[in-house]
Amino acid sequence: MQPIDRVEGKAIPFGRKNVDTDIIIPSQWLKTISREGLGAGAFESIRAEPGNIFDDPEFAGAPILIAGDNFGCGSSREHAAWALIDLGITAVIAPSFSDIFSSNAFKNGILTVVLPQEAVDRLMEVAQTDTIHIDLESQTVTTPFQDRFSFEIDPFRKTCLMQGLDEIGLTLGKADAISAYEKKVSADRPWMVPVAA
Repeated sequence: MQPIDRVEGKAIPFGRKNVDTDIIIPSQWLKTISREGLGAGAFESIRAEPGNIFDDPEFAGAPILIAGDNFGCGSSREHAAWALIDLGITAVIAPSFSDIFSSNAFKNGILTVVLPQEAVDRLMEVAQTDTIHIDLESQTVTTPFQDRFSFEIDPFRKTCLMQGLDEIGLTLGKADAISAYEKKVSADRPWMVPVAA
C-alpha cells in the first residue's frame, strides 16, 4: 500500500447520491481475483451515458472523486475499492459513506473524507475549473480560493494510511515480538513445537 500524506490535483465532480457498489463496479467484472484492469469497468453504466464525467478528458487521471451522500452502499464487494484504485482514485470526498465501503477503501489505501453537504457543494463547484488539495496530516481540504474544510478521521486509520500499512504490513511490523513469543513457547512448552518430518 502506498503511503498517503497529501492528495492534490483535479477532482471528478460526480456528486450523485446513493451510488452503490454495483454502479462502481458491475457484477460481470467480479470474475477475477486480480486488482488490475477493473478501472475499465468502473462506473460502466454511467459511462454509457453521453457526455459522462468519467470519460471527460479534462478529468482524466484525477486522483480525487467527489461523490454524494451514502457513497458505496449496497453489497460488500471489495472490487469496488480495487476499481477506484485502478481508475487512479486515491481519495473520495462525500457527505457520508457506507460503513463496509469505507472499511474496504481504508484497507486498500483509499482516503475517505466526510464533509458537510455545503462543503461538498463548494468543492463540486471548484472542481469544475481548479484543483483541490487534501492534507491528511492537518486533516484539511483546501482550494486555491482560500476555502478550508476540516475533516475527522480515526487516528489508527490515519496512521496506517500515512505509513502505507495494510493488515500484512501491520503484522510484519510486529515480527520481532512474534519471533520472541515463538522462542519463548518453544522453551517453555517444547511439546507444542511441531517436529519436522
